[in-house]
Amino acid sequence: MPEPTKKTVKEPQKAVSPDPAVAEPKPEEPKETPSAPTESSAADTSGTASDGIAPEGLPESHQPDTRQDLTGLFTERPQSGEVNVGENITFVARVCGESLLKKPTVKWFKGKWMDLASKSGKHLQLKEHYDRNTKVYTFEMHIIAPKANFAGAYRCEVSFRDKFDSCNFDLAVHEARTTDGFDIRTAFRHAGEDSGELDFSALLKKRAVHVSTEPEVDVWEILQKSSPSEYEKIAFQYGITDLRGMLKRLKKMKKEEKKSAAFLRKLDPAYQVEKGRKIKLQIEVDNPDAEVKWLKNGQEIHLTGRYIFESVGNKRFLTINNCTLADDAAYTCMIGEEKTVTELFVKEPPVLIVRNLEDQMVMKGERVEFECEVSEEGAQVKWEKDGVELTRDESFKYRFKKDGCKHVLIINDVTKEDCGHYRVKTSGGQSLAELMVQEKQLEVYQSIADLTVKAKDQAVFKCEVSDENVKGIWYKNGVEVKPDARTHITHIGRIHKLTIDDVKPEDEGDYTFVPEGYAFNLSAKLNLLDPPKIHLDCMGRTAESTILVVAGNKLRLDVPITGDPAPTVVWTKREKVLTDSDGRVHVESTKGHCIFTIEGVERQDEGVYSVIVRNPAGEDTADINVKVVAPRILSVGEDSCIVQWDPPLFDGGQPVIGYVLERKKRKSYRWMRLNFDPYKETTYEAKRMIEGVAYEMRVYAVNAIGMSRPSAASQPFVPVAPTSEPTGLCVDDISDTTICLKWRAPERIGSAELEGYGVEYCKEGCKVQKNQNIENCILCPDEWIPAFKGLTDRTSVIIRDLPTREKMQFRVRAYNMAGPSPPATLQQAVTIREIMQRPKIWVPRNLRQTLIKKVGETINLVIPFQGKPRPQVTWTKIDEPLDPKQVSIRNSNTDTILFIRRSERKDSGKYDVQVQIENVEDRASVNIQIVDLPGPPQNLKAIDVWGFNVALEWKPPKDNGNCDITGYTIQKADKKTMEWYTVFEQYRRTNCVVSDLIMGNEYVFRVYAMNMVGLSPEPCLSKDSAYIQKTGIVYKPPSYKERDFSEVPKFTHPLMSRSVIAGYSATLSCSVRGIPKPKITWYKNKMDITNEAKYRMFSNQGVLTLEIRKPCPFDGGVYMCKAINSSGEDVVECKLEVPMARL
Repeated sequence: MPEPTKKTVKEPQKAVSPDPAVAEPKPEEPKETPSAPTESSAADTSGTASDGIAPEGLPESHQPDTRQDLTGLFTERPQSGEVNVGENITFVARVCGESLLKKPTVKWFKGKWMDLASKSGKHLQLKEHYDRNTKVYTFEMHIIAPKANFAGAYRCEVSFRDKFDSCNFDLAVHEARTTDGFDIRTAFRHAGEDSGELDFSALLKKRAVHVSTEPEVDVWEILQKSSPSEYEKIAFQYGITDLRGMLKRLKKMKKEEKKSAAFLRKLDPAYQVEKGRKIKLQIEVDNPDAEVKWLKNGQEIHLTGRYIFESVGNKRFLTINNCTLADDAAYTCMIGEEKTVTELFVKEPPVLIVRNLEDQMVMKGERVEFECEVSEEGAQVKWEKDGVELTRDESFKYRFKKDGCKHVLIINDVTKEDCGHYRVKTSGGQSLAELMVQEKQLEVYQSIADLTVKAKDQAVFKCEVSDENVKGIWYKNGVEVKPDARTHITHIGRIHKLTIDDVKPEDEGDYTFVPEGYAFNLSAKLNLLDPPKIHLDCMGRTAESTILVVAGNKLRLDVPITGDPAPTVVWTKREKVLTDSDGRVHVESTKGHCIFTIEGVERQDEGVYSVIVRNPAGEDTADINVKVVAPRILSVGEDSCIVQWDPPLFDGGQPVIGYVLERKKRKSYRWMRLNFDPYKETTYEAKRMIEGVAYEMRVYAVNAIGMSRPSAASQPFVPVAPTSEPTGLCVDDISDTTICLKWRAPERIGSAELEGYGVEYCKEGCKVQKNQNIENCILCPDEWIPAFKGLTDRTSVIIRDLPTREKMQFRVRAYNMAGPSPPATLQQAVTIREIMQRPKIWVPRNLRQTLIKKVGETINLVIPFQGKPRPQVTWTKIDEPLDPKQVSIRNSNTDTILFIRRSERKDSGKYDVQVQIENVEDRASVNIQIVDLPGPPQNLKAIDVWGFNVALEWKPPKDNGNCDITGYTIQKADKKTMEWYTVFEQYRRTNCVVSDLIMGNEYVFRVYAMNMVGLSPEPCLSKDSAYIQKTGIVYKPPSYKERDFSEVPKFTHPLMSRSVIAGYSATLSCSVRGIPKPKITWYKNKMDITNEAKYRMFSNQGVLTLEIRKPCPFDGGVYMCKAINSSGEDVVECKLEVPMARL
């Protein structure tokens, strides 16, 4: 350890610390010279901070707890250590992960809050690993070749969700002693920062160290005598940078204070909190009712959203939410004249670089801007060029700009000297970018392009630049290309070429041309085409080989393929492309393989499968023959099936004398033998099966030796029978070229689902095969023509494009999985020609009377009719054709439509529709009435006024809106207010008498006309007003003798004495009467209690109530109520007892 300097620190004899205090030996008091305090002298070791053991001379209850509650996550804590300069040291921390769901978060700090994660480099390495057997996380910090300035206090923090633990430890770095004295201020200083080293003081302004000739000063003594609010000032004056360590050391040196009369527990000397978090300051007072006042820098704190005061018993809390740098201050708690003081340090998180710098390439003389974005506004950053800090100069070469979180370095008029690496640094990171400056711009007339060639072809990269004298270098994947027998590099004028003959796979890669003297390049890629190839020989089989697969099993063809680019694969069978559309078929292509899969192989899956692979370099094809081995089901019936099989390939040396067959239900495991004597044929009809149940068949071969192993099971089949024939086949409609047939479903469908119907026709006169019943005649199969492709689910169909006037025969068959049913045919042939039908108009019921519509509404009349062939339809109105601009007519085979988008009054009238076929016709009429609002009535006048009545008369409106007037609405209004009031509604006559008018008022009147649409838009106003005259009667009020109603107050119900329970509200009630209303006053023991907060007085209709809130024994006594008015007074009183509550 270095020797102490001149300025030393005295330490009380009672305070014992793991780190020896600094003291200067005096002539009169010779003492042992301790080591100089560094940051480690101010930090607690793990034994004091984490285990809760307080240093001597300071009670444990007074230890500062400025962090979260510790939860003991560490199983092994890092221990303080010593190391010589240049050697290595490792600190280890272990955390038990048995109760943790995932890895905890561990941080290493140096000093107060310097996070070491960003300082990893050649001198610092952080490692971690997890032991699955012991379930222990191990975290290590390796310090490699430390320097003297690495010494100091370190801290390790571990956190997991709401759990937290922390441990402090020290590092001492020994070196040769150079001086006899040691200055305490050097104990808290650090050297300049170097990249990757544990030296952070470069963030502080560097100061030259001068040897002081001033008298020796004891800094600890000055700090002990000073107020905590002055600690920061003194530390700055004497060069102390580790405030946290200084405060802890001061705490160890302080003597025990005398017990305070007001405080049981005072504030800790200092607290620390991260910016944006909350902190709670706590004290304990001797008197629970004591008033507490909180101050910040001498100013009283008032209750706000951020400052919260709490009182729990004899504890008082001050909570500060969302702490900011403005909360970094001295806080005082006062009770009377006594006070306790603390210092709050707000820890600001390191400033991170959110957006990094970007490399720049510019021409000489241009302006350059390097821009980055940091995590906080107003943060301080430092700019460097090639490791040298940039500052403002008189030439304004460099300018620094701030805009919120953005920081910009501006370089004006750049030159070649400005080339280099520019770095921006913050307290939490750094970013680096390169600046390249070109003296003149080189134009590229033709850039190199990507090439894709086949193997053994020639590849030529070519580019053209503006300067003929510019040379360049070709690179392949970052390695310079050298000319050889296959590679040629040429430079003719402005054109540069790279030629590669006989291209091989190893020639693939990225090729780059870099002009000499210019900071840019031209890049392209060389791709090699490899023709596709199918490698069936890799599978141990050739193109002529056959793959055998048992019916019901899965067929999987995995074919190796090659080719670049990756070829596309197509599988075909009999020239039909196979895709995943069939649920059993899956086609998949992977790198180097194409896979074809069929789930549950069936007999029809047998055949030759072709695989075709293609890419731009060509294509390749291979055929694979697949044979399905299993008995074949030739046909099925209602309760039978016909099965066929092939003889065995090997007869075992004895001829096959027959076969034995077995069957089973598909979901069963029990096989049932169908024949016991060998059956010599290879086709067999199995009977007595249940319709609708799935079966499987298998076959044994039998020779003189015995029975063979069974064959593979056949494809599952279901015995079903065709349905019965459709019923009710008839002709629904017919024309010259079409016919409409309809029928009903078969009476018997069976267990199989009906798949649909097939309709066929043929000309009459073809050869038929007749049975005994003529209804079951069957026409020759070749003569029947399907009416459409496939089947239909409907029970009616229209067959078109039939020959006119030909006699045609039709039949319908139902289909299921067993095949077609017997046909349903018409009893006789049908002649294809349209049948004459007399025209007839069917007027809907709602149009048989007048259709009434309002102006502006839409009119849509649908008039159905009948008639064949298609009749001609004609609309007229009053024997005139309709205007196509106003009325739209649309006709079909069965109806006609009249459409008016916006009806008008002129559209009213009678519309005639005529349907005509040749000389036969039919007519119908539709009446339409378009109605509108009526006009106003006419000539409204008052024909007589008498008493309180006015007689009115008017004439009907000129325009009734094309419908009858249904009534009138009469309204009146006082001429003073002109507020209208309705007198009559739906009034049918054209005269009326308005009664109940007010004498002396002048009235005007108006009338509205009303029809089925509504009221007229405008009323008819009376030309003259009607005045209701006043009569000459004078009112003379009667005379009465005045009577005196005054009455002396008198209590009609007195107060009642009572006893109540302490703590429960009680009421006293009485009632009083008196005229005028008396004034009420309440007394207790003859003392006025009107203004007492403990009592509430109520008065309701003469009932008086006094409420006593939560009475105590003190509230007992005589209560009196006094009522006073101008006629006299009255008093009533009672006694109230409040006994003491018994425990």
